[in-house]
Amino acid sequence: MKKKKEYPETRELNLMFAKAGSGSISCRVTIPKPWADALGASPDDRSVVAVFDGEKITISKKK
Repeated sequence: MKKKKEYPETRELNLMFAKAGSGSISCRVTIPKPWADALGASPDDRSVVAVFDGEKITISKKK
């Protein structure tokens, strides 16, 4: 039997940096699949909203 997750769950994630041919740099971060499932995201419905308040980023499902 799986242990029930307790929230809030915190994980340290690493940003990925990619340099384009033009020299610009973009950043990406991945989230664990169970978190995407909890948001209700799927390959067919993957739109989310990210809000940055100057200190933290909040990701929520787009309504």
